[in-house]
Amino acid sequence: MLKFPDGFLWGAATSAYQIEGAWNEDGRGPSIWDTFSHTPGKVFQDQNGDVACDHYHRFREDVALMAQLGLNAYRFSISWPRVLPAGTGTPNPKGLDFYSALVDALLERGIRPFATLYHWDLPQALQDRGGWETRQICDFFGEYAALVGRKLGDRVKDWITLNEPLSVVAAGYVFGLHAPGKQDPQLAFRVAHHLHLAHGDAVRVLRACVPHARIGIAQVSLPAYPASDSPADQAAAERFDGFANRWFWDPPLRGRYPEDVLQRLGSLAPQIRDGDLERIAAPIDFFGHNSYTRAIVRDDPSTPVVGATMVAPEGAPVTEMGWEVYPEHLCDSLVFFFID
Repeated sequence: MLKFPDGFLWGAATSAYQIEGAWNEDGRGPSIWDTFSHTPGKVFQDQNGDVACDHYHRFREDVALMAQLGLNAYRFSISWPRVLPAGTGTPNPKGLDFYSALVDALLERGIRPFATLYHWDLPQALQDRGGWETRQICDFFGEYAALVGRKLGDRVKDWITLNEPLSVVAAGYVFGLHAPGKQDPQLAFRVAHHLHLAHGDAVRVLRACVPHARIGIAQVSLPAYPASDSPADQAAAERFDGFANRWFWDPPLRGRYPEDVLQRLGSLAPQIRDGDLERIAAPIDFFGHNSYTRAIVRDDPSTPVVGATMVAPEGAPVTEMGWEVYPEHLCDSLVFFFID
């Protein structure tokens, strides 16, 4: 009989902006998602996270529901602008106290807390100073990591630095679908490099201030399958894989950028300084893998940089997001990315 191993964790995961609400209460500063969602036409039906699930006020009820479900782990994200309204400088005690009370409530119910430092809600004050487009953001992220590490590290031992850098870069800086809503490929790859650097810096900071910390990163996979057996489509799938997957997985895991992607980027490639790759590849304890669907890819020379386009599968079931339901991609992605 097959069974899950002893110690297997059954959990749930959220992000701060998705659930907390209380967007302007108790000293919280605005985030780029507040700005983006309050801009008419940016979000479906002009909806926003001002109230969301009201988790900020109802977290004890929510934790009770988790316990009722039998969960023994919970991954939440910390709202950077709630604990550092300006992104740097003076902390917000009420914001820090909220996360401390949430952690206590989880532990009282026997639920292991996993804290994510960044799930996309950059303080707007830092965006106004250049945000992820500037290398200085790494210093601010390290300051933030140290602040919450010192506050929660006596009880929280499991930490995730970043959630889905691919989504931050592609949706936020290539297609303009997420905050901050930009469409600039050159900025996108610079932002990716700074996210990688910030990850490595946060790993080191947390190691220094959280005894016995277990630290990782949460990536998203989009395994690429050629739309046909043609050499052009097979090459396109390899290119797509480089940009969507290996560009984000290789630096923290292998300490390198994929050479084929760097060559194709040319002048769009970020400035990589001496020591950057070692800084990015700080050793981690686990690797988070978010898995949704696959990419069927065909050659498309008209597509900037990548020269490849995703195509919709014919007749396949899809989710409300329009993503193909294809369970095999979960296994395939792990085989593709971890077996050279």
